Amino acid sequence: MIPERRFPADPWQVSENDLDLEALAQSESIFALSNGHIGVRGNLDEGDPHGIPGTYLNSFYEVRPLPYAEAGYGFPETGQTVLNVTNGKLIRLLVDDEPLDLRYGCVHEHRRVLDLRAGVLRRSLLWETPAGERVRVRSTRLVSLTQRSILAIRYSVQAVDVPVRVVAQSELVANEEMPSQSNDPRVAAVLEHPLYPVEQFGRGTQAMLMHRTDRSGLRVAAAMDHVVGADTIREMTVHEDWARLTIGAMLEPGERLDLVKIVGYGWSGRRTVPALRDQVEAAVVAAVRTGWEQLVADQKAALDVFWQGADVEIEGDDSLQQAVRFGLFHTFQAGARAERRAIPAKGLTGPGYDGHAFWDTEMFVLPVLTATAPHAAADALMWRHSTLDLARERAATLNLRGACFPWRTIRGQECSGYWPAGTAAMHVNADIAEACERYLRWTHDRDFDRDIALPILLETARLWISLGYVGQDGCWHLDGVTGPDEYSAICDDNVYTNLMAARNLAAAARSARRWPVEAEVLGVTEAEIAAWEGAADRVAVPYDRDRRVHEQARGYTARERWSFEDGQRYPLMLHAPYFDIYRKQVIKQADLLLAMHWCGDAFSDEDKARAFAYYEPLTVRDSSLSACTQAVLAAEVGQLDLALDYTAEAALMDLHDLEHNARDGLHIASLAGTWLAIVAGFGGMRDHGDRLSFRPQLAPGWRRFRFRVRWRGARIEVELAGETVTYTAFETDGEPVGIDHCGRPVRLTEAEPQVRSLQYAKPLTDRPAQPPGRAPNRARSG
Repeated sequence: MIPERRFPADPWQVSENDLDLEALAQSESIFALSNGHIGVRGNLDEGDPHGIPGTYLNSFYEVRPLPYAEAGYGFPETGQTVLNVTNGKLIRLLVDDEPLDLRYGCVHEHRRVLDLRAGVLRRSLLWETPAGERVRVRSTRLVSLTQRSILAIRYSVQAVDVPVRVVAQSELVANEEMPSQSNDPRVAAVLEHPLYPVEQFGRGTQAMLMHRTDRSGLRVAAAMDHVVGADTIREMTVHEDWARLTIGAMLEPGERLDLVKIVGYGWSGRRTVPALRDQVEAAVVAAVRTGWEQLVADQKAALDVFWQGADVEIEGDDSLQQAVRFGLFHTFQAGARAERRAIPAKGLTGPGYDGHAFWDTEMFVLPVLTATAPHAAADALMWRHSTLDLARERAATLNLRGACFPWRTIRGQECSGYWPAGTAAMHVNADIAEACERYLRWTHDRDFDRDIALPILLETARLWISLGYVGQDGCWHLDGVTGPDEYSAICDDNVYTNLMAARNLAAAARSARRWPVEAEVLGVTEAEIAAWEGAADRVAVPYDRDRRVHEQARGYTARERWSFEDGQRYPLMLHAPYFDIYRKQVIKQADLLLAMHWCGDAFSDEDKARAFAYYEPLTVRDSSLSACTQAVLAAEVGQLDLALDYTAEAALMDLHDLEHNARDGLHIASLAGTWLAIVAGFGGMRDHGDRLSFRPQLAPGWRRFRFRVRWRGARIEVELAGETVTYTAFETDGEPVGIDHCGRPVRLTEAEPQVRSLQYAKPLTDRPAQPPGRAPNRARSG
């Protein structure tokens, strides 16, 4: 069952009209703000009560040991954990000496609104002190998309009935006390007091704190300044771990104390102390000069550009309409200004997964950003390129050639302490290569092709050649790898891995031929190119002829099927031994179906329909990455009701806290997957080969459906209504744009939209069942 909705459906905002202290941590994730460089959780302005305090800087981390019961060659010795850095959100309030704490006194009104168009978090509060004095507090918070280092807050307190003496305390606080967390392996490790003081100062309304880590060798600085009304009393106090500007005023009924707080952040492992200090001070000075109103206007303007090329409109499902925009907003936030840093699995919304980036960035998040904000996709891939030397070192450690990228990381080193689901998941390398190829298909960015994609493609191709072999059957095989399904570790010829590796090899060969001089500098020979092409042409794709279905991996369909018992508990990994899970047919997340999405041109319609029917009863969806892929394939094989069910599950993963872990941060890949489910699923969008194609279908109950993408500099709009679809091109520079509709070419110009009839896929099987207790969650309204 879907939990009762706490966030009313609104097309352009997510609002909370009361305060649920039991769900405070989830709300903090939902209301998190980020620009890809800075991330702040939606903690209350006054700091207490809180679920999990959180202020993060992308790639700012500490190193910690990875203990093993039994050590082994090549095991990573250290892990990396994202740190909660200096909190600049805090503005505490005292009303006639009573501290504002919503656990005391009386809360008459409390409303928070995340505005998806403006990119701000607004709060309105009417609070009565235990002594009976009422004040109204309003705040607006933003993390700037245009001034990368800036967090800005506008805060006001107003007397309501009687004169009150108010004191606002605007603070910077390092080394906040963190709550204990669960034993779930997905939850971040908590480091106590990880920041060591380096320098601090305060003068007037300004303050700065600088700290360093113990092991990772990084420094972080946070500076603040304020714009405050003249008729106030102010005092600045600075200590090693905190700085506080105290502002006092006497307010008559109706009078307000207004405050604008500007916080600048910076970190480095290389810059000197004076350079880092100057960096954050300069950022704050620039933002103060810009002014609050202009910061807000610039924020909306940046989002206007994004929405113009990314918005999805749905008539007929208000809940899903809100959810897809919420997902797009957070996906964009996660990478908008990351600028050659990773996009973590939780973005910068919480400490889950230790702040690590995984393969889901390349296969779920970057497809969305490539189609809607291509600069952000390029930045993420440039980060991967910056870690290429570390990937080469890892490959050498594993006695392999080329480059082996990490399964999970912050800085670029492998941080997975469990090799069957980490090191063995070699598909991450092909995922990164495919993300490069996809970006090139969508942008034709020649500089990126030469400088970033070429070396990544070549080094990952070398890895695959050193891993694979040609068997007696004449096919090229990959043994002992783990595919996307982490419940089927160390298998042979995982179809997803094999097909993605083959595409990686073929792409490397094409890249080397496009850039022969640069490839020669990297040591590529004709013999090497021929080996890549030969392996790609002969890749093994296991198929069970008796069952007439592709195998997820060689011999997979011959395994014993998992016996689901009444009252089966999920996730299986917390209730059954891996030894039992690995031996049987039970699937954590879509694996073969993922291959059928991204490598769909390697399968027939019948292949997909039979595979979908076979693997559905085995897939328990113990990963948030699964529902969106199942939605895409369900739509393609004509199971539109089921596709809509899965789309709703992906969309509402965090808004309805379906897996009860949104408190640790949002599932960015699942949020991005909502867009994939809708655009690749119901929109039928594919980019196989060098052509953008669509096979759109209206979901049950939808009256109209429109989405937009950016393809090679043009903006393409696809709108479904009734029995037709209309394709419109914008920003084409006068050049026609070629697409396909249901396998037939369509020529688009700005002057003439093209209208075509919808063609619905006919189901070739009955609607398949799911494992007991794992039917998709669905919430529809409107």
